[in-house]
Amino acid sequence: MKPITQISSFLEGTSIQGFYLCVEKHLRHTRAGDLYLDLILRDNSGTVPAKVWDKVDEFNEKFSAGNPVAIKGNIESFKDRLQLVIKKINIASVKNYGRYGFDPSLIVPTSPYNPNKMWKRVVQIIGKMKNPFLKKVVSNIFREHKDKLLIHPASVMMHHNYRSGFLEHILSMAKIAEKLTPIYKLDQDLVMAGVLLHDIGKLTEISSSLEAEYTDEGNFIGHIVIGRDMVREACAKIKGFPKILQQQLEHIILSHQGKFERQSPKQPSFEEALLVHFIDNMDAKMNLMKLALEEDQQDGKWTDRKNIFRTALYKGIDESK
Repeated sequence: MKPITQISSFLEGTSIQGFYLCVEKHLRHTRAGDLYLDLILRDNSGTVPAKVWDKVDEFNEKFSAGNPVAIKGNIESFKDRLQLVIKKINIASVKNYGRYGFDPSLIVPTSPYNPNKMWKRVVQIIGKMKNPFLKKVVSNIFREHKDKLLIHPASVMMHHNYRSGFLEHILSMAKIAEKLTPIYKLDQDLVMAGVLLHDIGKLTEISSSLEAEYTDEGNFIGHIVIGRDMVREACAKIKGFPKILQQQLEHIILSHQGKFERQSPKQPSFEEALLVHFIDNMDAKMNLMKLALEEDQQDGKWTDRKNIFRTALYKGIDESK
């Protein structure tokens, strides 16, 4: 089998095969009235327009927008832009194409960190918790949702909005909490439980499919209330869970956005809740700045102002030039 070719490696005049996500699919007519398929494909290296000129009826039945696809085709140039002319296409799955190298992480933006290693680190952090009730509730929820946690994004369009971004976000927060909690002499287990569970409702609010989007429950209710309900239900299954401790944990979830205008039902009303809010906000903002710097296409030392911070960001000097 020929090697898989990423979009960033496409060259005019070459034949390729690889795995991509079909982001858009349109059935159109040429000027002569013939049908063709007009596609936008993506992998974790970029996007490319693609066309199906032959066997249109046959290929049209094989896949839909949002599907991962296995493709063979030729790279051509149209109006000084590369496009892929597809000769063969099928839906890709690990079951059918795993032996040929298919992995969902190839076709969507993905955390640079290995999710299995991040999971092991989180498990270690939970294992060090001393409060038996907090340790139990966090452990139970994480075990129940392990499959989702390994791949889930932390948001649709904002910070850590890529595969395994959720796990990356809470692990980064947990590392910060380990350093800061002793400085302020706070309840480390309560802070850590809040860090690990503050966004847990996003597992329901956001779909974990290749194209992340809000679910009906996410749109109607939102991750804050969903997360509070998940924790309340988990606490109810643990015999003797202290009522005040449960209320504190619920409050951290309800207040972690910090302000009412950020859809937060409460504002932090004790120190551990306030620290979780600040750590969450800091880690999110740092990730957003990192993404803005990486995605900017401007030449020179500064980005444009079309980013979430609405200011030019300093990229530094490119020492390779």
